[in-house]
Amino acid sequence: MTISKRIALAFGALVLLVAAAAVALLVARANVYRFDALVVDDTPNVPGEGINLQWLGNTNVLVSDGTTAVLTDGWFTRPSTLRILFGKIEPDGGAIEAALRRAGILRLAAVVPVHSHFDHAMDAPVVARRTGAVLLGSASTANIGRGVGLPEEQIVVAEPRRAYDFGAFRVTLIPSHHFVFPYLDIGSGEPQQITKPLVPPARVTDYAEGGSYAVLIEHPLGKVLVQGSAGFLPKSLAGIDVDAIVLGVGGIAGQTAAYQRDYWTHVVDAVRPEAIYPAHWDSFTHALGDKPEPPNIFWDRVFGLRTEDSIHYALERGGDKVHLLPMWRAVPVKHRR
Repeated sequence: MTISKRIALAFGALVLLVAAAAVALLVARANVYRFDALVVDDTPNVPGEGINLQWLGNTNVLVSDGTTAVLTDGWFTRPSTLRILFGKIEPDGGAIEAALRRAGILRLAAVVPVHSHFDHAMDAPVVARRTGAVLLGSASTANIGRGVGLPEEQIVVAEPRRAYDFGAFRVTLIPSHHFVFPYLDIGSGEPQQITKPLVPPARVTDYAEGGSYAVLIEHPLGKVLVQGSAGFLPKSLAGIDVDAIVLGVGGIAGQTAAYQRDYWTHVVDAVRPEAIYPAHWDSFTHALGDKPEPPNIFWDRVFGLRTEDSIHYALERGGDKVHLLPMWRAVPVKHRR
């Protein structure tokens, strides 16, 4: 065999090896099924008895009293890893319609993104338009709405800490910080803004954070806090007590021990919940199905979400208060079992 043929064979083998490794990164997934016993098995409240939570993946949380409903984020599009990294993305109307139908959502009072990154706010104005909801969020979120033609009367730029009433619900956006990835320039420094209407398709980086919030949803029959990203602003939640917290944990296991401790202190300990529901741990590239899908190994290990360890982080600190929300099925805010 000539030297040139050997080189060609070696190069071909290397290409195959790299391709196989890439496929493994995109196909293999973290294992979260050992946490199945944590999934809540309660029956939902009937109207007048209490309010219900319905988890729809990521930090999509539907809170309803049977008459009025408020949804955080409303993000149902799941672009591929390659499109996220190298292409442009836009709301997937079919995926949005299918998710709303499966969740039984016909009308919403408000859609409230926790910040304006694509995996929280990209679909929100489409959901608002289809359900007649108000889009409540930052000025950057408002420009996402304008970019898809949402009428101005359905766009409200929230004043931090001001309460907005929807039926018997009171919704308050409390300033927070985005999670800071230890080895990536995401979440550090002052948040970038979307300063003009953002017309999709657009690149992931066009969906600037625009400021992050903890969303406090209060009702005479219960209170819930949605902390969508594993970031915190010291003492911002002081004096607020809730029945339940939906706690963003994606990436928290990769942070320092001091950051992990401070996150729990300034968020969970501050609001003293009876129930703790980890969220933002599931895949944002796999289509929504019957159960939440864990992220692939690329997002879990290379990007640093560390899903299993991040759920364990909550379980280790919260003990028997920690539960996982089932996909699609409503459960009481006040956990009974």
